Amino acid sequence: MPDLLAHALLAYTIALLASWRYEWITRPYVTVAMAGAFIPDMAKVDLVFSSARVEQLLGIPFSWFGLHTTGAAVCSVLIGVLLVRSNERVRVASLLAVGAASHLIADAFLLKPTGQSYALLWPLTRYYPPTPGLYLSTDMLPALVLGVSAVVVTLVTRARHRQESR
Repeated sequence: MPDLLAHALLAYTIALLASWRYEWITRPYVTVAMAGAFIPDMAKVDLVFSSARVEQLLGIPFSWFGLHTTGAAVCSVLIGVLLVRSNERVRVASLLAVGAASHLIADAFLLKPTGQSYALLWPLTRYYPPTPGLYLSTDMLPALVLGVSAVVVTLVTRARHRQESR
């Protein structure tokens, strides 16, 4: 995906579509799914504190990119779950996981010069799955398509709510 907005729009759309089936997915829970979409991009802390700088300070090999993997997403979801009341944990965990998974899967479709994606399932495996190369990280078309999709799903959701309230 080109940017964080596209990932948020994807998670928003998925959560709204899920709310059609599961009534408990209300607006706050949709926001939780969107927050989950931000989890893998915690690796962008590299822009502030570069991996090389941290490696130099610690004296051991270090990379922030580990935060952009399934293992780190699972750990982050578990930490996020600890921050909510116990009766909300299953719902929050599921929506944070949906948001994080949507981000990781969308990034696995990026066009890479090697034809292979990143170590998506690290630390379980260092396998780099092949990528279909659907878009570049700089393409704006995915964000545009996701924005239009989000608007359409929002309008349909509002129409459904109006129809149910009659």
